[in-house]
Amino acid sequence: MENIFTHEYFMKKALIEAQDAFDKGEIPVGALVVVDNRVIAKSHNLTELLVDVTAHAEMQAITAAANFIGGKYLTGCTLYVTLEPCQMCAGALYWSQISTVVFGAEDTHRGYRIMGGKLHPKTEVVTGIMAEECGQLVKDFFKKRRK
Repeated sequence: MENIFTHEYFMKKALIEAQDAFDKGEIPVGALVVVDNRVIAKSHNLTELLVDVTAHAEMQAITAAANFIGGKYLTGCTLYVTLEPCQMCAGALYWSQISTVVFGAEDTHRGYRIMGGKLHPKTEVVTGIMAEECGQLVKDFFKKRRK
């Protein structure tokens, strides 16, 4: 029997969150936290709605996952996010000690890698999952915004 719980399976769910953000006028980034093939947290950018520069999809998902687990460490968990985390989110992910971060599109301007941010040394990183679809949603958002 084939395992349906692939990186692509969960990234599609993160893309649904990103589309929700797009529809609300937020930068379209979606995130979810998974443990044992179960989604325990999901969110999207809420910076405009909450008037809060820290309300990134990853930050919202980290908080929801920690509340679900009942602890601050997300060891054994995987974060799926449609866009490479920024350095602020990377810092929060570092302190959460999340086991795996999977992201779709690279952020060549504000991503944690280009900005010098770091994840926990034990965190595994998987990049490029559905990168085209994830990146296109962000491009479409800014193209629409500039009109």
